[in-house]
Amino acid sequence: MPVPDLRQYVGIPDVVDILGTTVLIYYVLLLIRGTRAAQILSGVLVLFALLGVANLLHLLVLGSILQLVVLGAAVTLPIVFQPELRRALEQLGRGGMFRGLDLDDIGKSRGENRAFTTLAEAAFALSRERTGALIVIEQSSGLKEFTETGTALGAQLSVELLLAVFNTRSPLHDGAVIVRDGTIEAAGCLLPLAEQLLTERRLGTRHRAALGLSEQTDAVVVVVSEQTGNVAVAREGRLSRNIEDEARLTRFLVASTRAARAPSPTRKQLMAHVRTRWLARRPRRDPNVGHPQKLSP
Repeated sequence: MPVPDLRQYVGIPDVVDILGTTVLIYYVLLLIRGTRAAQILSGVLVLFALLGVANLLHLLVLGSILQLVVLGAAVTLPIVFQPELRRALEQLGRGGMFRGLDLDDIGKSRGENRAFTTLAEAAFALSRERTGALIVIEQSSGLKEFTETGTALGAQLSVELLLAVFNTRSPLHDGAVIVRDGTIEAAGCLLPLAEQLLTERRLGTRHRAALGLSEQTDAVVVVVSEQTGNVAVAREGRLSRNIEDEARLTRFLVASTRAARAPSPTRKQLMAHVRTRWLARRPRRDPNVGHPQKLSP
């Protein structure tokens, strides 16, 4: 019996279609991983499975009810997944979904390291005094809409300034401070609250605000609890709370933020590099022998 040739049934467009669909599903799962959207999606898949079983067994009444439920769920999905959809569109717009994160390029800038060290020092100084604080580190997503809700500062980042802003007698201590490129852009800013419920009672409005902003943007938010003095970091809709000292917080901030990539070499630089390599390997003549001799590497 002759073996069928798969090329008659599967062509290049089919392969591209399958690969594109696989990549799309992978990025969707990567986007909702660790969020409440994953649980909601699991519930929707269970509904589809029950609907398939009802149709297979010809359960007319149950199938009709499940069809209505699935239709209602499909209508409400854009509302339920609004934070995830917004974050996906922002990542798509800045090319973040299809650009790998190079861990070797994270936090190499000396200015950024100094800023992270300053933030960590201020956070634990506030922690020792049991003073609540919200410090937002802006990244690719613009935070202008949140900056406009506070008081513009445009001041150089420093420990003393952060301690003065979050002093309980300061009129700006209740809001958040937004930091961009080592500069405090604004203080007393209002952040959106997360819709997810926090499991512990110790986590209050500050933690919900930090999670809410991290769900909608790629910002990294440092939270200092007023009740316990614990320091936490919100990133991508998740809260990391096992931070015990300044050094660990600095390392966490370095690993959680993306430094600007080094500029690509210009055409003149590339040509000069190629010319240098070519001249280094160009054969030369030995005047005593008369035969070409290569340079030693």
